[in-house]
This record gives sequence, structure tokens and C-alpha cells, in this order.
Amino acid sequence: VNNGEGSALMKDPLLAGRIISAVASAVKKPVTVKIRKGFDEEHVNAVELAHIAQESGAAAVTVHGRTRQQFYAGKADWDIIAQVKAAVKIPVIGNGDVTTPQIAKERFDRYGVDAVMVGRASFGCPWIFKEMKYYLETGELLPPLSIHEKMSVLRRQLRESVARLDERRGILHIRRHLAATPLFKGIPNFRDTRIAMLQANTVDELTAILDKIECEILPEQI
Repeated sequence: VNNGEGSALMKDPLLAGRIISAVASAVKKPVTVKIRKGFDEEHVNAVELAHIAQESGAAAVTVHGRTRQQFYAGKADWDIIAQVKAAVKIPVIGNGDVTTPQIAKERFDRYGVDAVMVGRASFGCPWIFKEMKYYLETGELLPPLSIHEKMSVLRRQLRESVARLDERRGILHIRRHLAATPLFKGIPNFRDTRIAMLQANTVDELTAILDKIECEILPEQI
């Protein structure tokens, strides 16, 4: 942002449009654009930016219902997302505070978006997508996974992160997800184990910590 990049481009819509146009002209794949409500409450211009993105060749636009000034504080403004949806013809993806299957469905039904984007709610909880899909398709909540099933998913996430990147970067990427998982919240005297997870540098080391959590720590909480 200090370099005039990222959400700072919302302060320069014409430059944003030129960048989108240049990318869309240079590649064969669909180009999507993610914007915020505005840079701050005095400059709420998501509708304008979405129009520019559409006219510049964007195939879809994602709107986060907070300003850059808000970061992740307060509640996401979904009314501005609905305004964008009504203003453009390209698909609109709504983002902000989609944390449960019920909220995901409400966002579709109330605001008419083409898709929802899930961010922080997925940290350490990758099964949330399966839960949301099931609820959208059936109107019922998916029976909760067991602790062992959830631990198996976290191990798979670790393996796939390393396979996609490499061991060092894959571990760095996944550690914060493991530290944030709701599966470990509220466990007494868990601080040292959490620190160990955040300091692990190899797959074997991190897997051993997960094994200890599943076999020794979590059973005490059930």
C-alpha cells in the first residue's frame, strides 16, 4: 500500500483499470479482481471500481465489505456488495464474515451474489468448505467430524502444503493454520505445545507434535 499497490489502487481507479486491461490482454485465462469497499469511509468506491474492472476485461470481481482502513475490524458491509452485484454483469463474489454454513446460505439468499469467499474462518478448519457445500445442497448441517477425522484432515493439509511448495515454505504456510485451529482452543496448559508447533521446521517434527496432541492431549478434553 505504501508503494501505491494493492488496495491503494482504489485511490486511483484509472490506473487500476489500466493494470486490469493490461493483464487481461496479456493472458488467455480469465482475470479476476478483488477489491474492498473503499480505501476509507470517506472514499467508498467499490461500485465504481467494479464497473472499471468489468470494462477493463475482468471476468469476475470479489468485494470485501470493509475498507482498507478497517483492515479486519468491525463488521463487513454486505449492502455495498449487493450494490456492486446490481451494478455489473460479471459474477460478483462476496467476502467478509462468512464463518458458518448458515451465514453462507444467508449471503446467497439475501444479497444474490454468485459465490462467497471464505477467508479467516478456514484457518485450521479446512473442513468448513465441505460443511458449507453440504448445507447449501441439503439445508441440513453435516454431522460433525470426529476429533480423529479432523486431525487426519490437518495432517493431509500439512502434506499437501509441503508437496505444493517445499518443506520449509510449506511448514511456514501451515503453522499459522494449525495454531489457529478451533480444535485446540480452550485446552488448558496448551501454550508450550502451541509454541512448539509454531517453531517446528520439518514435517517429521510437526507430525510428532500432532501425534502427541491426538494421543495424549485431546483425549483428556473429551
